[in-house]
Amino acid sequence: MKGAVVLYTVPAAGHLAPMVSLAKLFQKHGFSATVVTFNIHPLRPGQADQDVSSLSLANPSISFHVLPQITLGEEFANLKPNLVMPTILQAQNMNLYRYITELSKTGSVRAIMLDMFCSAALDIARQLSIPTYFFTPSGASTFAFFLNLLEFDACSALSLKDYGNNPINFPGLPPVLASDCPIFLLDREMDSYKSFMQNFLSIVKSDGILMNTFESLEPKAISALKEGLCVPSFNMPPVYSIGPLVTETQEKETEERHECLKWLDSQPKLSVVFLCFGSLGSFPLDQIKQIAIGLENSGQRFLWVVKENVNMDPRKILNASVPEFELHQILPEGFLDRTKDRGMIVKTWAPQIQVLHHESVGGFVTHCGWNSILEAVTAGKPMVCWPLYAEQRLNKVLLEDHNTRLGVAMEGYDQDMVGAEEVEAKVRWLLEGEGSKLLKEHTKTMMDKAGEALTETGPSSQAFVEFLMDLKKQQLSKTKI
Repeated sequence: MKGAVVLYTVPAAGHLAPMVSLAKLFQKHGFSATVVTFNIHPLRPGQADQDVSSLSLANPSISFHVLPQITLGEEFANLKPNLVMPTILQAQNMNLYRYITELSKTGSVRAIMLDMFCSAALDIARQLSIPTYFFTPSGASTFAFFLNLLEFDACSALSLKDYGNNPINFPGLPPVLASDCPIFLLDREMDSYKSFMQNFLSIVKSDGILMNTFESLEPKAISALKEGLCVPSFNMPPVYSIGPLVTETQEKETEERHECLKWLDSQPKLSVVFLCFGSLGSFPLDQIKQIAIGLENSGQRFLWVVKENVNMDPRKILNASVPEFELHQILPEGFLDRTKDRGMIVKTWAPQIQVLHHESVGGFVTHCGWNSILEAVTAGKPMVCWPLYAEQRLNKVLLEDHNTRLGVAMEGYDQDMVGAEEVEAKVRWLLEGEGSKLLKEHTKTMMDKAGEALTETGPSSQAFVEFLMDLKKQQLSKTKI
């Protein structure tokens, strides 16, 4: 064994899953790996323990550790939503320091991998003189946008909102509108903006950045990052594109196959549209009914994962239990009976990777979370983009860009409501429209390139080997200090 690697991440599914995939990659190269996370206070303080227990059962070769619970008291309740996570991370630093110190007593900790939002831990790693890298579960384009914004912040007095409807042109990216940007980054006077800038200022001070993407998918963004074009006023650390790291299914061969997979077995090839909006994606009742009407009127086969609406407050979404609900209470009257021969609805969760790889699935309506995008790309499934929150609108820009052409937008996603007519039109176009032929060809080509990237001589595999060589140099350098 070459030593241990500590991988520290926030306890959100979209961050935990790719970090587990990275841990497996380290193990493949002879390292032991420990994924570390924490609970959120005060709602459901044991939720991270439950998630980690499930991940541990599915990945017995990886070690998992949940840091001790912290108490923030009244200040937690009064925090603005976008400041919740930075506050918790700062408060967890001492627990992380103690854990890594104890772990070091049993063997050498060779590296610390930090989730892109765990920059508060960089000071801890520096105190321990351990090489420290950031791992971003987002794409290179979104990451390049964030770093460009760091440069923009240092060199301009403007806010992104000042651009109005004029395109924002950053190195390595297609033109972006202010409306494509996360809301919490639009105004430089917002506390959330300032916190975000401080986070990325720490990232460029690290020993390097690993990204869950591959060169063929985002060549311009990756090139701009490597050449330091995004932050010319800062010292850009090395960048390694090591993806696509797609989490393997947690369903074991001995377990009963999910009912939706059995249903897909009975459907014609490429005939089903799959609608799923991530671990947090949900809609109000009126929107759910519009989706249902659109699917019914389309006449197409569908598999739809439905959730009830969730308040997008980090204090709730990271640790809130899934509310119980009955489908007949939220869907149009008689919808289930009228569509039972060509549609299936699953409450809350479906095995997305297995679904996307099923031959019956011909397209994917997605919220444009990066993990979902990579899963669709590696399965060769074209996408209809319906971004909901965070950086998902930026991801939509990449998918629609003429150099990529892996998805089309659901018109009206940025309005109060997407109408049933648009849902109907896009589903028909995706599954049987002549205009979607080019999109499907691009998707198939990118699927092949994704596979090539991870071959032994592929660019992503070689990038990880390059990273390991640089890591060894960093270890020697820090040992001499």
